[in-house]
Amino acid sequence: MSLQNWEKNNWLVKHKPSAGEIAQLLGLADRDLKDSQASGLTDDWKLNIAYNSALQSATAALLASGYRASREMHHYRVIGSLAYTIGASADLIHKLDKFRKKRNISDYEIAGSVTEGETKEMLRLAKELRKEVEGWLRKAHPELLDKK
Repeated sequence: MSLQNWEKNNWLVKHKPSAGEIAQLLGLADRDLKDSQASGLTDDWKLNIAYNSALQSATAALLASGYRASREMHHYRVIGSLAYTIGASADLIHKLDKFRKKRNISDYEIAGSVTEGETKEMLRLAKELRKEVEGWLRKAHPELLDKK
């Protein structure tokens, strides 16, 4: 499988990325990393915000690779694409997908279903992914990073 195969399956759409777009996504990821640690939030919301940070980082990698996910199963595709963009391990993708499902349950089905330990693990993964994506961008697509 490859991103090109995913495009043929209509799971992805070609996209021409810009440095500004990538900067916005990484900025959202950074904001969400910070906000997920705010006091007074439930673990449900902290996990949701940390998950969103990871999703923004993964989206930046996918866009930098010249694609965006189609609307159907959007989060699932963005997370899965990490194998083809930054070369993420199956273990990382599995963990992120587990938290995707957990987030859906806490958002739409059962309030209070997220533990403090799950929140901390999701935050750790989001921080790790943010760092990995930026490192990958510096090597694979330096033209898409702001020249600061």
